[in-house]
Amino acid sequence: MKVPIEVEDEKDEVAEPDEAEVTEPQAEGAPGAESDAGAQDSTGSEELDPEEERARVEAAIRAGEEAAERELAADADKIRAERDELQKKLASVGDEIESAKKEAADAKDRLVRLQADWENYRRRTAAERIAEKERAAEKLVCDLLPVIDDLERAIEHAGATEADAQTTQMQQFVEGVSAVHAKMLAVLAKEGVEPIDPAGQPFEPLSHQAVGRVEDKDAYDETVAQVYQKGYKMGDKVIRTAMVTVTYGGPKRPAEEAPAEGGAEAEKGAPDEATDKNQ
Repeated sequence: MKVPIEVEDEKDEVAEPDEAEVTEPQAEGAPGAESDAGAQDSTGSEELDPEEERARVEAAIRAGEEAAERELAADADKIRAERDELQKKLASVGDEIESAKKEAADAKDRLVRLQADWENYRRRTAAERIAEKERAAEKLVCDLLPVIDDLERAIEHAGATEADAQTTQMQQFVEGVSAVHAKMLAVLAKEGVEPIDPAGQPFEPLSHQAVGRVEDKDAYDETVAQVYQKGYKMGDKVIRTAMVTVTYGGPKRPAEEAPAEGGAEAEKGAPDEATDKNQ
């Protein structure tokens, strides 16, 4: 469709102010134009490449992880140091406990040993006191035994005298000596002293001393035939053996009548040895 030229010219004339209004701000660099350019630039800058954005995210994640690892490593080192210190303290306390237990055990052992030593010492001293007392009494008894022997010989000699030759005074003297002898034996008996008079008994080498042998076919072999001197024992200890003679040539003594102390072999050998020494 063709437009008349006049109309086009009018339109051009009318449009010229508008074009000037529109183009003038743009030519002068109006703020609106700059804002639009900035908006376009910012929009272009925000729209990043996905790979670059992913790389930045991963770098940030790695940085965070590394920082977290460093913090965790520092915390772990600190905890390990605290743990090592506690272990050292615990080990030290454990050593002290073991040392204390050992010292307590040693002290207990020493206490037990001291108590045992004290008991042994107490018993030993008590036994020593008893032994000293017995030895003191034993010495006194041994000193008195010859006196008793003399008294017994005097009594025996006086009793062997013929009756016609004995006077009333002599009889009284013998009775007085016998009374003294009996009283002395009673005093010794209070101290546990007992005479050993084994006439007619089996020979015992531990309490008898054979000074001779006598042949007697009617008596058992190794029987005490005669006592020359009595023996004495104090408690269970023989303080003096009896001096005796022993028979031989008779029948053997039955086993049930054999003396309990000493062996049969020792009993058989003792008289011969004693006889040989005296001979």
